[in-house]
Amino acid sequence: MTDASVRGVTAEELARLFPWVYHMAEAGSWESIVRHGLLSTSALLDLFEVRADDRGPIESVHRRKPVTINHPIHGRAVIRDQKPMDDKGLSRALEDGLTPRDWYEMLNRHVFFWTSESRLSRLLSARAYRTKRQLVLKVRTADLLAKHGRSALLSPMNSGATKPYPHPRGRETVLSLSDYPIEDWKRRRPRGEWVVELLVARGIPDIVSYVDEAKHVQGGLAEELVYQRRGQMKACGA
Repeated sequence: MTDASVRGVTAEELARLFPWVYHMAEAGSWESIVRHGLLSTSALLDLFEVRADDRGPIESVHRRKPVTINHPIHGRAVIRDQKPMDDKGLSRALEDGLTPRDWYEMLNRHVFFWTSESRLSRLLSARAYRTKRQLVLKVRTADLLAKHGRSALLSPMNSGATKPYPHPRGRETVLSLSDYPIEDWKRRRPRGEWVVELLVARGIPDIVSYVDEAKHVQGGLAEELVYQRRGQMKACGA
């Protein structure tokens, strides 16, 4: 897909195209995010000191259901399910000799953001999630990349889904900003969606510094404002 003659995209260009990015987290997790930052699954397991023997079913295989972990100091955290994908579809989609385990472990090493509200809304309204409250973060792209751009990656697809169709994916699906062929995607998708996901490795300890708004949402409708930049935090609720 890539071509040496096609340059990537700078952080400044990306922020102009997508001024905000969006993250969907478990409802009630804002207080934990304030304390620890927004962490990948693997980083969260490290923080909660989950034993190596217990990590495989969480990090390396498909999670059909949410997983709750507990820690005597850090309390409780919920790791999201992976309902939009399955092993069969992923096995069909993978290229370059990758295995489902490779892909699951890659996903679990990163924090994911949508580059458009429309993609976020589709996920919020999906059958698996429309009846549950979710925490939605609206994050300033320029400020996030100014600090974490070196660990940021881009994807032209929903890398955590194989439904309704398992789109092909491989070693060049998720790329750094400098390698991402955005001009190629502009030609292939003239109506938009040149970048679908922004990924950050490990996590973002200072994520609150870049959040404009955090709110609880159910079925795509705003329910409760949790935090607003320059405003005051409100109680999260469970």
